[in-house]
Amino acid sequence: MRPLRYSINVTLDGCCDHRVGIADEESHRYWAASLERADSLLFGRVTYEMMEEAWRRPTTGTWPDWMADWMIPFAQTIDAAKKYVVSSTLDRVDWNAELVRGDLGEAVARLKREPGSGLFVGGVTLPLALADLGLIDEYEFVVLPVVAGHGPTLFAGLSERLELKLVGRQEFRSGAVALRYEPSRTSS
Repeated sequence: MRPLRYSINVTLDGCCDHRVGIADEESHRYWAASLERADSLLFGRVTYEMMEEAWRRPTTGTWPDWMADWMIPFAQTIDAAKKYVVSSTLDRVDWNAELVRGDLGEAVARLKREPGSGLFVGGVTLPLALADLGLIDEYEFVVLPVVAGHGPTLFAGLSERLELKLVGRQEFRSGAVALRYEPSRTSS
């Protein structure tokens, strides 16, 4: 069974708005390596569309001028990855993607049973639903040294408290810290 890993940048006050604490070269390299640990990505519609807009290789084959050279390995990794998109509103997807329909728990459990090195999920809404279903095997947060004071926060509305065990830690020159956790048990 391949593990489902939830990974996201988050500020000290829990904000996970992608426009806060913009990633630097070191964190881009970290995320590219992290993405390579998975053979498929799982996104909700909003995250899929946001990632596609930013990281899909243009039809010209040339990366946009705004993209620094150090961003390209991340862009190449995410562009090439197999993607699954959970959406009830999209009729079709492309960008090496497949729609996931039906019961979320059953569909994701089926994906986890497929052979491979792992599934990587990002975003806010879909991971909340997956955490409530007990389907996430690893949580990976890059905690940015920023207090945003606004924005969406992690796990707002979680039905039960999650107890996690720290399994990895890496500090960045910027002051950000990558923390990896596995669920130890769920309690109310």
